[in-house]
Amino acid sequence: MIYLDAAATAPLQRAALEALWPLLTSNFGNPSSHHAPGEAAAIALDEARRTVARLLSCRPSEITFTSGGTESNNLALKGIALAAPRGRHIVTSPIEHAAVSGPLEYLARVHGFRISVVPVTAEGIVSPAALKEVLTPDTTLCSIMYANNEVGTVQPLAELTAVCAAAGVYFHSDAVQAAGWLPLDVGALGVDALSISGHKLGAPKGIGALFCRGRIPLEPVQHGGGQERGRRSGTENVAGAAALAAALDLAQGALPDAARAATVHRDRLISSVLEHAPGARLTGHRTQRLPGLASFCFPGVSGEAVLLELERFGVVASSGSACAAGSDEPSAVLLALGIDPETAQSALRLSWTSDTPGEDLESAARAVVAAVRNVRDLRSVPPAGPAPAHLH
Repeated sequence: MIYLDAAATAPLQRAALEALWPLLTSNFGNPSSHHAPGEAAAIALDEARRTVARLLSCRPSEITFTSGGTESNNLALKGIALAAPRGRHIVTSPIEHAAVSGPLEYLARVHGFRISVVPVTAEGIVSPAALKEVLTPDTTLCSIMYANNEVGTVQPLAELTAVCAAAGVYFHSDAVQAAGWLPLDVGALGVDALSISGHKLGAPKGIGALFCRGRIPLEPVQHGGGQERGRRSGTENVAGAAALAAALDLAQGALPDAARAATVHRDRLISSVLEHAPGARLTGHRTQRLPGLASFCFPGVSGEAVLLELERFGVVASSGSACAAGSDEPSAVLLALGIDPETAQSALRLSWTSDTPGEDLESAARAVVAAVRNVRDLRSVPPAGPAPAHLH
């Protein structure tokens, strides 16, 4: 099997497993307990926090461990908006993950915030000029993702954050897809808050982290024992935090060489599919995209049918966000890019890790071409007419 759905979840990295296992077995104490097992767990948690902070170029006190990207986004958006709002206006993009659009809808519905959506280009880019146009003196927060989970487009984040900084607007970015491929220096990016998730990096599911600049007030989303300096109550997932730190260290330490190598394989795959698959259309930006993601539409073809055919060839992929799997609605991301609803239903996303061999991607490209042709051939077969009289 060739696994090309890493954007949904990546395989567990050995380094993450090795960091995880002792904290589930021998050093399993509660980090809030004042005895030897608890203190050992507290030391491990502190080491994990320091590692993540080093990789993001921030202070350890600015890192909060969460249950994943969804909680990190909820804590950032609700926490910043509700703590000390400058106004009641929030800006976002139309291609955000539901873990961003959902909390913003809640803030609008329950707390009366006004949400503005800055448009994107046909390739999924938010331009700094377009962002500047929607900011007002009442804008308190802007949330735009670092890299899109469906089409892989990477935003000019430093330029966008500069626009918001000049206007005195806090900036949050969902970096869940970007963390395994792109630099995360929060100072260089200019972000005030940034969300990451472990299982996109090779850590287990159920662990994530939020960077929030220390000077920014943050209202907790959940209350209880006051763990994580009062920002996120609940007994910490020490083993998960250690695994997240190990996986993130591995991914960021491999940059930029791993990203450069993956980009070469990505571009070969894209060129092969566009050249040989009938009607193939790339979605997202041609070059300003994640090194490990290629996405297409095949007008007139069912994306689900292509996926089933691909699996028959031993290739596992997806039609887009795993969180929307099974939905009959066309992708909101693709619609925002100006793709018509019928074509959006033909979407195919291939995503991989830096460990995926280039030969696997070459094989996958051939499989995509064959799968699309097979599905088109099936569609072109005329329906059977009435059975001959002698068979009635």
